[in-house]
Amino acid sequence: MTLPCSLRDFIPSSADGLFRDLIDRAPWDVTSRAEAIIDGALSQLTGYLIENGVAIHRKARIEADAIIKPPAIIGPGAFVAHGAYLRGGVFMDENCIIGPNCEAKTVFMLKGSKIAHLSFAGDSIFGAGANIEAGAIIANYRNERDEKRIRIAFGGGVIDTGVDKFGALVGENARIGANAVIAPGALLRPGEIVPRLALVDQSA
Repeated sequence: MTLPCSLRDFIPSSADGLFRDLIDRAPWDVTSRAEAIIDGALSQLTGYLIENGVAIHRKARIEADAIIKPPAIIGPGAFVAHGAYLRGGVFMDENCIIGPNCEAKTVFMLKGSKIAHLSFAGDSIFGAGANIEAGAIIANYRNERDEKRIRIAFGGGVIDTGVDKFGALVGENARIGANAVIAPGALLRPGEIVPRLALVDQSA
């Protein structure tokens, strides 16, 4: 089953920039190709220091002991805090923040989105202005099941993603409260609020 709402409906500002050619694709298709997408974008950048597959804008700030594995793009005004661990293909747009001791694995963050300290996000896309409070987990893998393929109950139907790793598509200006858990395969609408300590599980 195809996605009942396009990526553009969750993150409309992504029609410009890196996502302009990806806007009508399913989010799990984008995250599963993250490394190739980011690698391909490196040659289009200006104003970045690029070394060993990691591009850091001259106006970005990286604190000591942060680990950034290639490929990665850290945009203007972005901030990566002490002890953060970025891997698997990470894109941080303008003024994005990854807080202290966070892990981000295969993540696209659009303008002004933030992941607070002690959080994990895997195989996910965050729309502009999305905010994830401290200690939140966006899981990307159904470790508890024999059948790993991710299926999502959404819009009155079931979406078979065809992948076994996908975290969430977090709409623009959505907010996830501290210590919330987002189970693999979540589609959060723009402006949606997930309370602190909540569990969101849209598994089918």
